[in-house]
Amino acid sequence: MINYTKYFRSESRPWVTFIHGAGGSSTIWYRQIKAFARNYNVLLIDLRGHGNSKKTVIQEIRQNYTFRNVALDVLEVMDFEGIQKSHFAGISLGTIVIRQIAEDHPERVESMIMGGAIMKLNTRSQILMKLGFIFKSVLPYLLLYKFFAFVIMPKNTHKESRNLFIREAKKLYQNEFIKWYKMTADINPLLKLFRNVELPIPTLYIMGREDHMFLPSIQQLMKSHTKFSELIIVEKCGHVVNVDEPEVFNAEVSNFINKLSSSY
Repeated sequence: MINYTKYFRSESRPWVTFIHGAGGSSTIWYRQIKAFARNYNVLLIDLRGHGNSKKTVIQEIRQNYTFRNVALDVLEVMDFEGIQKSHFAGISLGTIVIRQIAEDHPERVESMIMGGAIMKLNTRSQILMKLGFIFKSVLPYLLLYKFFAFVIMPKNTHKESRNLFIREAKKLYQNEFIKWYKMTADINPLLKLFRNVELPIPTLYIMGREDHMFLPSIQQLMKSHTKFSELIIVEKCGHVVNVDEPEVFNAEVSNFINKLSSSY
């Protein structure tokens, strides 16, 4: 089983499960733990090969790195802990894992909070992915990761987020990075499916105004996803919203969850 940490308050409190992005770990939520553990049951996940997660027998069986298999890793933890349903909060690539869980097992998802959501790769990001695919077996993975981090989070105000992800990426092995990279390189058909279908699950997109790679596609998405989705844009903020503007992120997400709870 993958590594996880839980903060349990009571059976009556809702669960909030946090999913990090590629190259990160559950430590990226360090500015959310205290705020959310006061009011909710919290589950922090280290995705396979990240943080303190190591390969297990089940993961050996699921050799193919697909978002469906990564989603199953998360559900395995929930089953082990007896968590039937949860709000899910993700950042970057973690939002794709959340959407995959919702696609396959909507009954397990109370809501989706999609920070720095990835729902489409623009031309620039597709070129970067192709270049990375060419050089992934030649260059040290950390060099590639640093390059991607600077492209996605280029400003001085993004420095903390950038450094945090680079520091966590150092815990990955080269072959683990390559497996995740290959999975991400084939992501376009999956994202197209996600864009075409708005699931009947309350969804909050929370994006940084300076997230030049991914905000435009979410703004476009909101023109068709109008029934169950809403978008909040955080000013002076980049891709990793929960680190760049943690107070805003915590407040908006808590308000979203509390609003849903009061409507039940």
